[in-house]
Amino acid sequence: MSDTGTQELGEMSDEEKAMMKEWESMAGDDSAADEGGGGEIAADAVPAFDGGDYDGGTRILNQEEIDSLLGFDDDGALNGELSGVMALVNSAMVNYERLPMLDVVFDRLVRLMSTSLRNLTTDNVEVSLDQVSTVRFGDYMNSIPLPAMLSVFKANEWDNNGLLVTDSALIYSIVDVLLGGRKGTPAIRVEGRPYTTIETKLVEKMVHVTMGDLSSAFDPLSPVSFTLDRMETNPRFATISQSGNACVLARLRVDMGERGGRIEVLIPYATLEPIRELLLQMFMGEKFGRDSIWENHLTQELYKTDVQLQAILGETVVPLGEMLNWKIGSKIMFNTRVVDELELRCGDFPMFRGPVGQKQDHIAVRIEKYLEPEKSEE
Repeated sequence: MSDTGTQELGEMSDEEKAMMKEWESMAGDDSAADEGGGGEIAADAVPAFDGGDYDGGTRILNQEEIDSLLGFDDDGALNGELSGVMALVNSAMVNYERLPMLDVVFDRLVRLMSTSLRNLTTDNVEVSLDQVSTVRFGDYMNSIPLPAMLSVFKANEWDNNGLLVTDSALIYSIVDVLLGGRKGTPAIRVEGRPYTTIETKLVEKMVHVTMGDLSSAFDPLSPVSFTLDRMETNPRFATISQSGNACVLARLRVDMGERGGRIEVLIPYATLEPIRELLLQMFMGEKFGRDSIWENHLTQELYKTDVQLQAILGETVVPLGEMLNWKIGSKIMFNTRVVDELELRCGDFPMFRGPVGQKQDHIAVRIEKYLEPEKSEE
């Protein structure tokens, strides 16, 4: 051994020295066996590693296979495709069922907001839709760049909530425009302080306009009214769904000259569940196999259907024993008078009511009242 090895050996304990000597003796025996003619057999018994399979041994992965297994493959990363363990880690971003009509709704929202915000700010406002994606609620709340203003709104007809996030750039731009800031000068941001009451009220005015446009955008599908519930600056106080639930996220860009910012609309899938069937349509007015020609023909034929009406002259309740004693010629007394109105029924359903009279030697009933069908109590 060298001087360095001797010095290190001197610092070891007795057990470590004994173990080191035993390893050196084992290594010496192996080298002697190779020189004694057994080298060819040893070389055949332990093949050189080339990254491939061999019979009788354990499968050993090379570096490329390890990277592919763990999902660190450069080729897959460049193509945007994840594999292996990284695909399992990012399985939170699963693709939920696509709702084609949502793209139409948000396109309509962009057009409506462009007009509404121009009327609100009296400035040249351009609204564009960046993307519509699906995210988990918890992941999105952790990714919101603060400071921001989170507006919780309620869909009254659907009995659920949504979220509208306004970033700080748009907040200061709206405040600057509404308070008469000069055109062409970017809004001055003051970081490190909470939003004032004036700023909150001005942004709330814009949020109300956006809520009205969002309601109008959904009107062709299903009438719904969105109302602002509250405004928060802390994401923890704007929790409207469980962290693992899927949500639809629409990112909108609002430009007012050199000023502007982003508005993000987050709607949980649970909120859209009442109109899920409508959102699955491929285009507006899809009939799902219904034939309008056949429907019109069926309606015309139904109008020609004969319906039998019964005029109820009177009703009474008698015991079964008394009815069994009836004979030919027995008389039954009713309380109906000549001036009373009779009820016309179709089966068991009352339809009309009117006085009784005579026309061309026939007893007739003149319909004067329509009886509304009784609502069944659930």
